[in-house]
Amino acid sequence: MLHFARIIGLLGTLLISAQVLAVGLGDLSGKEASAGLKEALSRGADMAVSQLGKPNGFMGDARVRIPLPKSLRAAEKMMRTLGMKKQADELIETMNRAAELAVVEAKPILLESVQKMTIDDARGILAGGDDAATQYFRRTTSTALGKKFLPIVKQATAKVQLADQYNEYAGQAAKLGLLEEKDANLDSYVTQKALDGLFVMIAEQEKSIRQDPVGTGSKLLQTVFGAVGK
Repeated sequence: MLHFARIIGLLGTLLISAQVLAVGLGDLSGKEASAGLKEALSRGADMAVSQLGKPNGFMGDARVRIPLPKSLRAAEKMMRTLGMKKQADELIETMNRAAELAVVEAKPILLESVQKMTIDDARGILAGGDDAATQYFRRTTSTALGKKFLPIVKQATAKVQLADQYNEYAGQAAKLGLLEEKDANLDSYVTQKALDGLFVMIAEQEKSIRQDPVGTGSKLLQTVFGAVGK
């Protein structure tokens, strides 16, 4: 009987400990969770856009630098062999500069998405994986960002003589199944790569905030993300 009582006591202690550990996200009010996450997302979006929208933001960063599609790199190698290195370099540089120009326009769209975020969205993101906020941005802003980026990219690539050749060559490659249709147009390709690069950087900012909310210097972020970590 005494043994059974001890078991009951132990279970009670474990239950209390579990409840203490659960204090955190569950204790946050909807307003706290929402406000903390909005601050984190705004901060992350601002830093990602600032980092990519500067000179060499794409071109100088191997993580997001935009190359030609893999299936066209044989053609790029041939161009360089035939003395067209300058033109090949110009095309690649233009693609990356176009992305840098376009991504600057992302900030208001990202911030609008933050303001429209619901309390349920906030709780889902806080309880989600390391890139839950980034996926929220992808889901809610990709279409609007793509529409905003495309004309900026078009204006930049129109100045490069090889842009038309790219589209012609890539179009043929797509028809032969050597290139995905989405990569067969230079402007569409660069726009998508600019989006991908933006979300890569947002994901890095999100990971950093989740891992070290104290380092942000924000008491609200410390409270919210500290609670998630419990």
